[in-house]
Amino acid sequence: MADISITQVHELTPNKAKAAAQKMADRMAEEYDMSSEWEGDVLTFRRSGVAGTLALQDSQARLDITLGFPLKAFAPGIEEKISRNMEKVFCDKA
Repeated sequence: MADISITQVHELTPNKAKAAAQKMADRMAEEYDMSSEWEGDVLTFRRSGVAGTLALQDSQARLDITLGFPLKAFAPGIEEKISRNMEKVFCDKA
């Protein structure tokens, strides 16, 4: 069971949604030294203590993250930051 689950509604085309998800993955790789890999429309990512998926659908992106024990205490703050980032990446009209 995921410690963090976020669903972000979007109006992007499939290609733009995938580009937005890749932008998030690139940012996570840079900030948190995470590796990621696409399997169809699902981006799987991991690093020590963190694993998850970002699944793309027609009008939403669903993020599920499992945290290792040391990070579970920080789940609310992590969820808030990721939720803001997802909204910006998937809904920013700029």
